[in-house]
Amino acid sequence: MSQLISRATAGLVAVIIGFTSSIALIYQVVMVLGGTPDLVASWVLMLGLAMGVSSIALSYYYKVPILIAWSTTGAALLISSAQGYSLNQAVGAFMFSAALVFLSGITGVFEKMMNKIPSQLACAMLAGVLVNFGIDVFNFMNELPLVIGLMVAVYLCGKRYFPRFAMLAVVVAGFLIAGVTGQIDTSSWQWKMSEFAYIAPEFDLNAMISVGLPLFIVTMTSQNLPGIAVLKAHHYKAPVSAALNVTGLLNVFIAPFGGYAINLAAITAAICMSPEADKDPRKRYWASIAGGVFYIIMALLAATLVGLVASLPQALILALAGIALFATIASSLQQALTEAYYTEAAIVTFLVTASNLTLFSVGSAFWGIVAGTVTLVMTRKD
Repeated sequence: MSQLISRATAGLVAVIIGFTSSIALIYQVVMVLGGTPDLVASWVLMLGLAMGVSSIALSYYYKVPILIAWSTTGAALLISSAQGYSLNQAVGAFMFSAALVFLSGITGVFEKMMNKIPSQLACAMLAGVLVNFGIDVFNFMNELPLVIGLMVAVYLCGKRYFPRFAMLAVVVAGFLIAGVTGQIDTSSWQWKMSEFAYIAPEFDLNAMISVGLPLFIVTMTSQNLPGIAVLKAHHYKAPVSAALNVTGLLNVFIAPFGGYAINLAAITAAICMSPEADKDPRKRYWASIAGGVFYIIMALLAATLVGLVASLPQALILALAGIALFATIASSLQQALTEAYYTEAAIVTFLVTASNLTLFSVGSAFWGIVAGTVTLVMTRKD
C-alpha cells in the first residue's frame, strides 16, 4: 500500500509541477495568436489527454518510467516567433514540426547521435538543467519565507522519518500554509467544462520556416535531449526512436486541436525516477503511469484548473519543483564526476547547461553537450 501511495504521489507532484509551471506560457501563446481563455482550456484538454495516454502506453509497454510533456521551451519560443501569424497558419507550422520529429524517430538518426554521448556528460547536462530549480527554492524564500521555509523543514524531517511520503507531506504542507497565510486567492474559482475546438491548418511556407522549424529544433534540443539524458542518468535504456515516433505522429493529429508540441519530459520525469517514487528502479514506471492518469484528470478539468492555477503563488510551485529535485540533482552530479577522465568535460557541460546561453534560438542544454564533447576531444590524452 505504501509503495502505491509513493508512486501515485510522485506522479501527482510531477503533473502539478509540469502543469502549473508552464500553463501561463500556453495562455500567452493562445493570446498572441488571437485566441480566447476558452481556447486555452481546449488546448490544455487535448494536450493533457495526449500526454496522459502516451505516457501510460509507453511506460507500460517498455516498463520504463517515460513521461510525456508539452514543450515548455517551445511555448516560450512561440510567444515571440508566432506573432503576426494566424491560428490556422500556426497549426500548419505545428504539424510541420511534428512531422520532422516523426522523421527523426523513423530514421533513427537522433538515437544514433544520443548513443555516442558518454553517460557522464548526459548526467552533467541533467544536473545543469535542474540546478537552477534547486537554487530557486532558496531564492524564493525572499518572497515567501514562512511557506517555503516550512516546506524545506517538512522535506528534511520527511526524508528522515517517513521518506516514502516526504514529497506528499511537502505538497500538503505548502498548500495548507499558503492557504492559511492568505497566499491563495479563491475568489475566481468556478466549475466549468472544457470543450474541443478544431482549427483548420493552413500550410504557409513562411510560417513553417519561421515557426515550425525553430519549434522542431527547440523541442529536440531543449526537451527531448534532456529527456533522454534523464533516462540515461538513471540507467534506463531509452526507447528513443519509438518515443519520437509516437510523440511525432500523435502530435500531427492533435495539432489542429492545440497540440503545438509534445515530447519526452525531463524535469518532471526525474521525479518519477527518484527513489521516493519506488526503491526498486524496475517498478518506477508505475509512477509515470500514475502521472499519465493524473494528466488525463487534469485535461478533463482543464477549464476549471486554468482559473485555479492563476490563484496559486508562482513561487510556491517553483519551490515545490526544486525540493522534489534535490535528490536527482545530487545523484546526477555524483554520477557525472565518477571518473577522472571525464571530470573536466563534465564540469564544462554542467556550467554551460546551467547558464543562460542561447545561440541561434537553441538553448543551453544542447550547447552544454556540444561544449562538453569539444572539451573531451581537446583534452583527451591518447
